[in-house]
Amino acid sequence: MALGTVADVVRLDVNNRRLVAQGLKRVRAGQMPPGVRALFQAAGRRPESATTFDFGFALGPRINAAGRLADMTLGIECLLTDDPGRAMELAQQLDAINRQRREIEGDMREQALQLAEGLFDLDEEPPSAISVFDPDFHEGVVGIVASRLKEQLHRPTFVFAASGAPGKGHELKGSGRSIPGFHLRDALDLVAKRHPGVILRFGGHAMAAGCTVAAEHFPTFEQAFAQVAQEWLDAATLTRRLETDGPLAPEWRRAELVDVLAREVWGQGFAPPTFSEQVRVLSQRLVGQGRHLQLRLLHHGQPVDAIWFGRTEPVPEEPLLAFRLDVNEWGGERRVQFLVEGLQA
Repeated sequence: MALGTVADVVRLDVNNRRLVAQGLKRVRAGQMPPGVRALFQAAGRRPESATTFDFGFALGPRINAAGRLADMTLGIECLLTDDPGRAMELAQQLDAINRQRREIEGDMREQALQLAEGLFDLDEEPPSAISVFDPDFHEGVVGIVASRLKEQLHRPTFVFAASGAPGKGHELKGSGRSIPGFHLRDALDLVAKRHPGVILRFGGHAMAAGCTVAAEHFPTFEQAFAQVAQEWLDAATLTRRLETDGPLAPEWRRAELVDVLAREVWGQGFAPPTFSEQVRVLSQRLVGQGRHLQLRLLHHGQPVDAIWFGRTEPVPEEPLLAFRLDVNEWGGERRVQFLVEGLQA
């Protein structure tokens, strides 16, 4: 249950934080089913130092990948089997499917971003809501791509793909992700009432939802969804906000602090500490096949490595950055690095 709570991005209220904390405690003590142990091994993670990051970004995606691209029962069987050998076999299959999912997602994300950026000029703000569709999009990863676009453009976003269900070739299945202040499910309800027959099915909640539309009605949906967003959202809501804990004192830039923070329970509604400070950029370059920005910073007179995942544009020489702490292990040496979350323009 702790794994599912984190992987499904459930809000960490008091009870859920206790649940996740107890789950992590048992995993770190070696008390876990064979499938969970096998997933840790397939992901290259260590259960004795398990964190919520492992649940949300290592195990969860591997379990979900089967449902996105293959047969969801693979993930279910992996979690339920009592046979360690079978568990390892299934975990390795899930790991391979997840690698395939990442490749598909990467290609789709770039194509979807191009479609989204084609909706507005470079010197303009994006529209209040984004809806994109391409016949080559894979139905299994539209939700992940919608999340990536939402994070990059800070707009309620829907990504659609042709339905792969038998006899449903004329239907498009969409997955949406929202921003604070815009209830996605209620927005779909209003579109359905204003334009009967456009949305065939829908469901979800405030931050994530899905819907099915007839292919010929996609332009109507796109315009109607954007109209609702224009009515409900104002300039303040459409402005990305990132709350931080302020500057990081240099004496706390230690691997020991990172270890302490990593053992706590962080997640939806209970974010890990994020710091903000003006630093000097010593060097910057693209890594990971040109998809991430690696930085060398000067922080209180000391050089520090940093990485900004998903960022490809260069940053100014002395930016005000928001960042979290991480440890980079290389050649037996552990060094603190910054995980950049944002930049104040």
